[in-house]
Amino acid sequence: MGMSVCRSVSRRAASAALGFVLLGGGAGACGTASGSGSGGSSQAAAPVLTPAEAVAKAAEDSADITSLRYRITGSVPDRGRLTVDAAMSTAPLAMDMELTTADQRAKGPLNIRFAGKALYVGGSALDTQKLGRLAKLDTEEVNGKSWLRIKPAGWGLVSVDNQSYGLLPRQVEGSPIVQSTLLTGSKNAKKIGAETIDGARTTHYRGTVTFDGLRAAQQAATDKAGRERQINSLDQFIALGLDKNFIMDLWIDNDGRTRQFRMRGATYKAPVNADGEPFKLVVGDPIDMTVTFLRINEPVTVRTPSPGDTADLDALLETQTG
Repeated sequence: MGMSVCRSVSRRAASAALGFVLLGGGAGACGTASGSGSGGSSQAAAPVLTPAEAVAKAAEDSADITSLRYRITGSVPDRGRLTVDAAMSTAPLAMDMELTTADQRAKGPLNIRFAGKALYVGGSALDTQKLGRLAKLDTEEVNGKSWLRIKPAGWGLVSVDNQSYGLLPRQVEGSPIVQSTLLTGSKNAKKIGAETIDGARTTHYRGTVTFDGLRAAQQAATDKAGRERQINSLDQFIALGLDKNFIMDLWIDNDGRTRQFRMRGATYKAPVNADGEPFKLVVGDPIDMTVTFLRINEPVTVRTPSPGDTADLDALLETQTG
């Protein structure tokens, strides 16, 4: 990588979860072996990172991801088992997804596109979905159109800005790029071993992520980008409805980038308090979700459906109430 063979690895005084590898010129004997009288040479050796340093580097490098094709499998609260095949871009922020949940498996995937602050929903499962408190929308109610347009909508933003009108499970409203950085909130990250993920050689790490750990990592960040990254990670922890902590597995390839992560843990949910009783959180269904990065920084274009094949929700509501 154009760096000196002789290196020393130091840690910042900040939390190890946010440690970065600092390369310095050293007077030690690392990588300076020489042959005795035969002109021997040494090969450059990559610096050995601690699990915390490897995780922090992957989180830092996630900022360079501008587009992503990914897959999600597993089980999430309230929706059960699901599968997702999706592609996204970060500038402009856009997403194209095929989502299959347990309650629509027989009808095929729901097609979701997010572009230009609007959400487009279509596919064979459209008539099984509910938008808030509206009645089910079937093909007749959308005038035979294949797509429904809903605006304003939000996806992949800070959780309070996300809005998919209940069509998407909250666990997939967040950007997987941000979710992949959550292991920086672990104080016990450890190396599990080498594994191949989607044809790429990776190193597998695992740790327990806690709210307090993420908050400490945020406070320990010494640069603006690091603080923003930790703020977003903390936001995702809350948005996922996680109960105090969860187990996260992270697979990092030889370039130091995330290729897969898995989140497992208990969740909570906030019941509707309509009777004046003290507000209490209740235990929710567990989450076990695996996200695989299939292609990174390859061109992704999210096309909006044809206007002639798209019904507008505002117009539909005006018809229903008029």
